[in-house]
Amino acid sequence: MPKVKNNISMSVIKRLPRYYRFLGELKKQGVVRTSSKELSQKMGFTASQIRQDLNCFGGFGQQGYGYNVEQLSAEIGSILGVGSDFKTIIIGCGNLGKAIASHMAFEDRGFELVGIFDKRASEMTDVKIKGISINDISELEVYCKEIEPVVAVLCIPTESTREIVDRLIKLGITNFWNFTHYDINSVYPEVTVESVHLNDSLMTLSYQILNK
Repeated sequence: MPKVKNNISMSVIKRLPRYYRFLGELKKQGVVRTSSKELSQKMGFTASQIRQDLNCFGGFGQQGYGYNVEQLSAEIGSILGVGSDFKTIIIGCGNLGKAIASHMAFEDRGFELVGIFDKRASEMTDVKIKGISINDISELEVYCKEIEPVVAVLCIPTESTREIVDRLIKLGITNFWNFTHYDINSVYPEVTVESVHLNDSLMTLSYQILNK
């Protein structure tokens, strides 16, 4: 894995998946090498910004050659932990939970989906998503002690989140992909949380449309 500088800003980290995605598209097109200038034209970042971002993780390019697409993709994938296979469970199998379980390529992004839980599991006894049955939320403690997942995806109503998070943290799960409006870090500042607020994203789009 490349040598990573200390205190890298989260804005740089959040750009890495985009680099990884664009490099993956270049690989599919059979592109062998690229440059910061070519990447900037495709991604909307400046060439200088791209070089600064990548320099946070060591030197990838060669003077006069640019970047080897496959190698750079592999290095960024390593930084992002793409091959980690973090055991992951989904809490909540409503429309959102089902969509995420069905369509997210967890296995391509460093995660292994191992369990799905819902308080209405008794109504979904015939439902399987990617070969995984829906477990009742009452089985959470027994399941986690046996399987030892390390990540929980929260697709539940905000008012139910505090209780579930308390249970999960007691079971040793301290990493959350949070689709609720509950602020986990305000109560548990030490845990790792990536929150996704779809309404915020939609309003940001609205602002951009109004201010073109």
